[in-house]
Amino acid sequence: MAKIEGKCKEVMDKTEWVAIVTCSDNGPHVVATWGDYVRDMSVKGEEVVIIPAGHYNITEENLKKNNRVELLIASKQVQGNYGPGQGCCISGKGELQTSGKFAEMAKEKFPWARGALVIKVKEVSTQL
Repeated sequence: MAKIEGKCKEVMDKTEWVAIVTCSDNGPHVVATWGDYVRDMSVKGEEVVIIPAGHYNITEENLKKNNRVELLIASKQVQGNYGPGQGCCISGKGELQTSGKFAEMAKEKFPWARGALVIKVKEVSTQL
């Protein structure tokens, strides 16, 4: 597993939003969440990302067929290579859990959550 550290950890700490991409038979499917929701669940050892999941029905179905997932995060508050603003792509394997430790954590912190999107990080790269 890869760790979210250095510049990407700084971006994760400051991002306002997180784009979540899965793949269906018809191509990419994109949903998003707020960065503070991800921070509130904390990044477990920087190797697992936990996201509270409300609906995410298509995302859940996609992950059952192909568990690859990518997250895109960005912040203008982090200096990039070419000026203000840095982005990061986080790739891994994911599943939507409606029971268990992470699901219960999500439901406790976010009453609207039906579970947690749990992503085991495989690769982290900077963008911009």
